[in-house]
Amino acid sequence: MQENQTALLIVDVQVGSFREIKPLYKGHELLKNIRLLISNARKKYVPIVYMKFNDKPGKPLERGTLGWNIHPYIAPTEEDIIIEKNHPDSFQETDLQQELAIRGVKRIIITGIQTEVCVDATCRRAFSLGYDVVLVKDGHTTYDSEILMAPQIINHHNEILHQWFANVKELHEIEF
Repeated sequence: MQENQTALLIVDVQVGSFREIKPLYKGHELLKNIRLLISNARKKYVPIVYMKFNDKPGKPLERGTLGWNIHPYIAPTEEDIIIEKNHPDSFQETDLQQELAIRGVKRIIITGIQTEVCVDATCRRAFSLGYDVVLVKDGHTTYDSEILMAPQIINHHNEILHQWFANVKELHEIEF
């Protein structure tokens, strides 16, 4: 059924990440870009995997709260895979690798939140596990930190990850 052995991996795009207090850089643009990726993936019957971070009690992504839910703008359907995680690395102590193996996935297209934490850790681990990793250059985001602005963090990670760990491509270059 699926010849290209590709999966779309959406990392931690949960309601609690879209807070007014500490806004995500280009958060709404991210949602639009991911929605387009999902649409294109569905047309090619590419599996879509959503990662959900289980944060500590009182945090915006606390398990079981409204903030923990996947953002409704990119809501999963019944055939999609949803995997909970407790670490930045989407593979650590999850069944992500098994789910990908069952489907014969060799190439992972990665998008999501937060660039320098979960997206970075997942790209590096996927590479180490032997996957062909594609990071969507305009498909991940973060927040300003005390030392760097979000665009600087994103650009830095796109450059660093592209050196070894991922083929970094813009949304319009992504093929399923």
